[in-house]
Amino acid sequence: MNAGDFQPPRWLRNPHVQSVLGSSALRRRRSQQLLAATGAITSAHILDGGDGVRLQGWLSTPPDAAAPRGTVLLLHGWEGSADSNYMRLTAARLLGLGYQVFRLNFRDHGGTHHLNVDLFHSDRIDEVVNAAADLWRRFPSPRLLAAGYSLGGNFALRLALRAPAAGLPLERVAAVCPLLDPSATMERIENGPQFYDWYFRRKWRESLLRKRALFPEQHGYDDATLALDMRGLMAWLAERHTGHGTLERYFDSYSIAGDRLAALQVPADILMAEDDPVIPFEDFRRWRLPDSAHLEVAHWGGHCGFLENARGDGFAERWVAERLTLPG
Repeated sequence: MNAGDFQPPRWLRNPHVQSVLGSSALRRRRSQQLLAATGAITSAHILDGGDGVRLQGWLSTPPDAAAPRGTVLLLHGWEGSADSNYMRLTAARLLGLGYQVFRLNFRDHGGTHHLNVDLFHSDRIDEVVNAAADLWRRFPSPRLLAAGYSLGGNFALRLALRAPAAGLPLERVAAVCPLLDPSATMERIENGPQFYDWYFRRKWRESLLRKRALFPEQHGYDDATLALDMRGLMAWLAERHTGHGTLERYFDSYSIAGDRLAALQVPADILMAEDDPVIPFEDFRRWRLPDSAHLEVAHWGGHCGFLENARGDGFAERWVAERLTLPG
């Protein structure tokens, strides 16, 4: 299968319908049912992110007694979680193929705000690399693979970029609608339909409120700060909590646009939708990828949607499972 095979019915070809329905209650029920139907044994674990950082996630193993064919680390998008619909649906696909799956929660995601004092920001790649190494030490298997969606796709590709130097035997990664240029995405959200801005601001402010309630001495930001618009709040985060000083330098710290992946050695497959309403397709036109990476572009799909029918089945989850499980 390839991106050109994704041909949703006409009523599903609107990018906003794709994007919104991707996180719908219908898909949530479908993801819960399909993951449960695998019969997987699932348990919670805390991974070592280095320097005292703790990251929580869920390990699901195939129900039969045979050893898993490999371990897949799944990474969610910003303000998503290990229980996001695409995470569960991808896990179900991979479990059916005999792989064990670890769905990682980034810091301050999935109800894990209490595990670390400092705030999440998108340049915290080192703790994800360390967590992947801890996962590999504790739950070894024949192969180590990773995949991510949106910001998680950005993290997956940066993980692959750093894996050789970290001694991490990562064989392959897959990324769906990965965030390339944060500055361009910020402009797209500001100038696009307001419900995207509303959705992300609402979830982020809820997260910051929860963090303040847990650690009032360390996080004394006031309600006026939380009332800032998206750019203002992002600038506050960049200046006060990332060590980069300015919003521009912060955005640059986790951008993978242009030739930033030129040194990538781990094979990578990337799926993008031409009509993505959050990540400008122009960024992908200008992307310079090494021979180890392969970009596939679907005409439809929205942002991490790729819904195929009214049941909520997703092309992206099938695509990820197929690409990751190619022979090593």
